[in-house]
Amino acid sequence: MHRKIEIIVNNSELTAGTRGASLGPGAIMTAARKANSPYFGLYPLHPLPDLNHFLDRENETEFAKNIIPYKQVFESVATKTQSVIEKGSFPIILAGDHGSAAGTIAGIKAAFPNKRLGVIWIDAHGDLHSPYTTPSGNMHGMPLSLSLGNDNLGYQRNTPSEQTIQIWNELKFKYTNASKVNPSDLIFIGVRDTEHEEDQLIAENNITNHTVEAIRKDGAPAIVTQTLKQLEPCDIIYVSFDVDSMDPEITSFGTGTPVGNGIFPEEAEEILTLLAKNPKTVCIEFVEVNPCLDNKINVMAETAFSLLEKVSAALNS
Repeated sequence: MHRKIEIIVNNSELTAGTRGASLGPGAIMTAARKANSPYFGLYPLHPLPDLNHFLDRENETEFAKNIIPYKQVFESVATKTQSVIEKGSFPIILAGDHGSAAGTIAGIKAAFPNKRLGVIWIDAHGDLHSPYTTPSGNMHGMPLSLSLGNDNLGYQRNTPSEQTIQIWNELKFKYTNASKVNPSDLIFIGVRDTEHEEDQLIAENNITNHTVEAIRKDGAPAIVTQTLKQLEPCDIIYVSFDVDSMDPEITSFGTGTPVGNGIFPEEAEEILTLLAKNPKTVCIEFVEVNPCLDNKINVMAETAFSLLEKVSAALNS
């Protein structure tokens, strides 16, 4: 199935807890050029406005750090994603931090307002916090809470400011009058580092998590088969790939929040390429490469680029 690929580049690291993820998309491009690959000359490229200068200002919102400028990032990602899809193209998004994904999901729903969206979240983390539950205030831990429209108030630990709540609620229902994703249509792959509040939300909503151990036992193709069977009621699927889903000892520590015992790059390749071949898949996103933290000199970006090439080939197979 041949797809017309267009690449959206979002350098934002406003929602990350460590600095350097904004350099991730550029590091992936550097990896391509180092390999003498013309990849980034093959497809239309859409760089989004860079708002990282807001990191040089004092943060005003303790429990949703940088939510004021993040609102612009969210809307920029959503608008461009919607535009690319409505042209009949397949958006591949290269983003700094994982906060980008909430905008991506909003853009997909704006393009397909009447379609049921399945989300496959390949990550070490659940990213299910809200301003009411976050232990850090970093919003790259909140994109799924935004998309599910669930603040998890039963486990509230924080009292966000009125300004935070106003912007949060606006983004939660941007482009929709209800949640963008049903919990039954969210599937985790490789998630292994969550907090108590997230665990409760996962348990209460019976959210599926295909663990690294399950991937190792059953094999990546079987996990993909199970995932797609669960998402059969969905009309469309979005795949979000955080590089920290992979084992840092095997790849590198070039990501903001590495977690041990992750999936192997070969397993990631199998999973991503099989999902790319699925006709329901309408968007794939790569996030959280951080070359400033790479202990192997850009190996994480090189690994991400290799996966990006394989995904693109699968989309055109």
